[in-house]
Amino acid sequence: MEQKWWHDAVVYQIYPRSFCDSNGDGIGDLNGIRSKLDYLQELGVDVIWLSPVYQSPMDDNGYDISNYQAIAPEFGTMQDMEALIGEAKQRGIRIVMDLVVNHTSDEHSWFQQACESKDSPYRDYYVWRDAKPDGSAPNDLDSIFGGSAWQWHEPTQQYYLHLFSKKQPDLNWENPKVHDEVHRMMNWWIDKGIGGFRLDVIDLIGKEIDKGITGNGERLHPLLKQMNHATFGGKDLLTVGETWGATPDIAKLYSAPERDELSMVFQFEHITLTWKDGDKWQPIALDLPEFKKVLTKWQLELADQGWNSLFWNNHDLPRAVSKYGDDGVYRTKSAKMLATVLHGLKGTPYIYQGEEIAMTNVKFERLEQYKDIESLNFYKVKTEAGVSHEEMMHALGENGRDNARTPMQWSAASQAGFTKGKPWIEVNPTTPR
Repeated sequence: MEQKWWHDAVVYQIYPRSFCDSNGDGIGDLNGIRSKLDYLQELGVDVIWLSPVYQSPMDDNGYDISNYQAIAPEFGTMQDMEALIGEAKQRGIRIVMDLVVNHTSDEHSWFQQACESKDSPYRDYYVWRDAKPDGSAPNDLDSIFGGSAWQWHEPTQQYYLHLFSKKQPDLNWENPKVHDEVHRMMNWWIDKGIGGFRLDVIDLIGKEIDKGITGNGERLHPLLKQMNHATFGGKDLLTVGETWGATPDIAKLYSAPERDELSMVFQFEHITLTWKDGDKWQPIALDLPEFKKVLTKWQLELADQGWNSLFWNNHDLPRAVSKYGDDGVYRTKSAKMLATVLHGLKGTPYIYQGEEIAMTNVKFERLEQYKDIESLNFYKVKTEAGVSHEEMMHALGENGRDNARTPMQWSAASQAGFTKGKPWIEVNPTTPR
C-alpha cells in the first residue's frame, strides 16, 4: 500500500460546543479552539477533526445543517474559521471538517422550498411518499432516534423521510441535482484549505427506502466513487466515513486504494459488545476475550487492503476510561493502558477531547440535566414501552451521548476553566483535573 501522510498522523476530535468558550456565553467556539492550538501542538496532534460548526438550529447540536457555507453564530464567523484553518496550518495541523450529507435541517432553504408545493424544483431533493390508504406512514421504518422515520406534511399531503429527528429530513441521493449541490459545496470548503472530511452516517446515502434498504445499499459505492472523483480525489486529503454496519469485507470496499472511495472508515463492532442484542439502552458487561478477538480480527483482515481507524470514544459514545477501564481508583492507570493499546495498533488513532486527561462518564441524577435529543427521545420511547425510570437513568449514565459532551476540563477553576459564564451543559463533577 502506498504510504500516505495520515498513516502516521494522530487525529484529535473537537466537539466545539464543549471545548473552550472565549466569550463567556457558556458555549465553546472557534476562537476558543484557536486559543488552544499551542496545547494541541504540544500534545502531538497532526489533525483536528472538527464536529459541525455550520449554521444550524441545533436540534441535534449541529448535525442538522441549515447552511453548509455559513458558520453558526454561537461558534463565530467565517473569518474566525479561516483564521483557525490558517493558524492550525502554521503549526502543522490540518483541519478535517465533519460533514453531514445524508440529511439537512428542516430549516435549510432546500427543504423550505421543497415544502412549498409538490411542483417545487426542490421537492425531489428529499424523500417524499404518499400515505397508505388508511392515512398511515408508507412503511414501518423506524427513526434511529426512536419512533417512526416518517413525518406527515399537512400542506402538501405527503410524508417525508427522516432517519434521525423529524427536523433532519433525508436528502434524496437518487437525484443528480443533490450530487451536484453537495459536490460544489465540498469543493468550496476544499478551496479554503481544509485537510479533508469526516462523513457522518455516510453508509445511509445509498438507501432504497421502497426496498427496505437503509445502510450499505448497492447504490452506495457508486455514489462514493462519484464523490471522490468530483471533489477530494487526487488532492491528498483525509476522508473517513462513519459506517455503523461495516464488517472487514465491507470496510475494504470503502478504503481499498484502488477503489477511489475513502481513506478509511469507522467501524463499531467493538463498541456494540456492551449492548445487549444490539440495544445501547441495555448495557451489559464487556466480554474481554471477545473484545480482543474483534480487535485482532480487524487488524488482520484489513492488512494491506484497507486502513483502520483506531478509537475508543467520540462525541456519540461514553468515555473510554469508564467503559473499558476503572474510572475510580485506577482511572489514571486505566487511561494510560488504553492509550498504550490504541497507539500500539496499526491504523490512524483518533483521540477525543478529554481522553488525554482521563475524563469520565457523567453521573447525572435528574433527566432534566441531559440535553441530547437521542437520549431524551429514547427515554420517552422506552418508558412508554414499560422500561422503568431507574433503568433508563442507568442506561443514560452508561451509554448516553452527553457523557462525551460535558465541558472540557482545563483546570480546577470555576466551571473547569471552560467558560466564565454558565456552561450550556453542566461540568462533570466527578473528574478531577
